[in-house]
Amino acid sequence: MTYEKSIGSRLFDIINYVVLLLFAMVTILPFIHIIAGSLTTAEGLLQNSFVLIPTDFTLDAYRYIFSSDSIANSLLITVYITALGTLFNLVFTVLTAYPLARNPIMGKKLIMFLIVLTIVFRPGMIPNFIVVKSAGLLDSIWSLIIPSLISPFYLIITKNFFQQLPKELEESAKIDGYNDLQILFRIFLPLSKPMLATFSLFYAVANWNTFMPALLYINDSTKWPIQIMLRQIVLLAAGGAGASDAAGEFAVPPSVKMAVIVVATLPIMLVYMLLQKYFVSGLMVGSVKG
Repeated sequence: MTYEKSIGSRLFDIINYVVLLLFAMVTILPFIHIIAGSLTTAEGLLQNSFVLIPTDFTLDAYRYIFSSDSIANSLLITVYITALGTLFNLVFTVLTAYPLARNPIMGKKLIMFLIVLTIVFRPGMIPNFIVVKSAGLLDSIWSLIIPSLISPFYLIITKNFFQQLPKELEESAKIDGYNDLQILFRIFLPLSKPMLATFSLFYAVANWNTFMPALLYINDSTKWPIQIMLRQIVLLAAGGAGASDAAGEFAVPPSVKMAVIVVATLPIMLVYMLLQKYFVSGLMVGSVKG
């Protein structure tokens, strides 16, 4: 028996496709413009400020980026912060969530209350700066990692997921002589791959895009991540006030600004594309029981 759609259903599908196509174009066109602009000469951008296809194809902007020690150094620092920060984020999130989920530790309710409290009431810019300065972390890469070591939201989801795993797994492992760390790393974590992959991406995106903490805590230009360097290049390209000579000694062409945006965005977008299949399953785990 075949099912034929009514005229109204077909009309709805057409309107739905058109709306989704328009949303997709609004989302994709800026990326295409940035990529095309980064591959166009400065003269071509002066003649046509909005390009979707490179008119005078050139790689000069990318040659300038990778020939500049400051930009290449900022990119390496960002990769270092992202890799190290994401690793520490996951390790401390898991090691905090596991005892709260499985072990009858004293004061667990109080600890959970304080964790939830940090979601509702967050410290401001000045208290954060005072804490980082008092800890001696100013002008240190660790000032971009330690203050945001654990996300309370991800911690709660991880804890709830561990609670949903059958207790028989833990009991049988203890009969076989496993201790708590062996149970965590050999049984719980292999079952948590979708969740860990999803949170790895979220933590990595947050570390890659770190801007305000770096702007507040890092004064040494040799330790700037790529987002701060991008800000400097944008200021230089616009001839704005406050631009230093860390990214160059003269006004940067718009094509270089666009090329830096591509370099600063493309790597994390590729990581997102590789891990997006874990999103639905990774976000749903641990979200049922509190």
